[in-house]
Amino acid sequence: MRSLNFIGGEKGGVGKSVAARALAQYFIDRERPFTGFDTDRSHTTFTRFYADYASPVIVDSYEGLDTIAASFEDASDEEPGNSVIVDLAAQTAAPLARWIKDSDLLPLFAEMGVAVNFWHLADAGKDSVDLLGKLTETYGAGPNYFVVRNLGRGSDFSQLDASQELQDALALGAQVVSLPELHEGSMRKIDRKDASFWAAINVRNGSDALGMLERQRVKTWLRNTYAMLDNLPV
Repeated sequence: MRSLNFIGGEKGGVGKSVAARALAQYFIDRERPFTGFDTDRSHTTFTRFYADYASPVIVDSYEGLDTIAASFEDASDEEPGNSVIVDLAAQTAAPLARWIKDSDLLPLFAEMGVAVNFWHLADAGKDSVDLLGKLTETYGAGPNYFVVRNLGRGSDFSQLDASQELQDALALGAQVVSLPELHEGSMRKIDRKDASFWAAINVRNGSDALGMLERQRVKTWLRNTYAMLDNLPV
């Protein structure tokens, strides 16, 4: 399966880059080729942690966004090509939607057999509920919707669970999953080192190297995250 994964949520601080990094590590560990794109001009978090796989792209430029689609152009039956992960910065929904609609991208990729996945990273606030409604209203039926309760950004998702926006998404076939919380201290060390999750587990030297139990917690977090990803068409 080839997939185009837009890791979004539209607002900042909901864990989009962490989800993109987790999906990247999942593809690496499953030996699945992929290409990554980072749309955040200021932090380029995805590119920092997975520099061998991800590169920056300007989301308000059609020419820049066209490079995302071009990743699928040269695939063949013998060489099916890469999947793609796009780490969307906050406030990118409007230019992305214009590009997708003007390019008639969803029908094209359906013909090519590429699954288009919109990941909606949600915290426990009302903004995430409202933005989910805008996402499904924009694209309607066709793509896959993954509504991700980020347990690192909240624990009470009752507002989302009871919302009409979620019911509308479920009617379009959305899947609701939970991204486990990774221990905050371990995540800080990983971020300070600009380390991939593989490096966090395997590199043991340096002032910010994780200790034995910290590495074990990251392994457990990845295992639980992979169990969630195994059930999605990525």
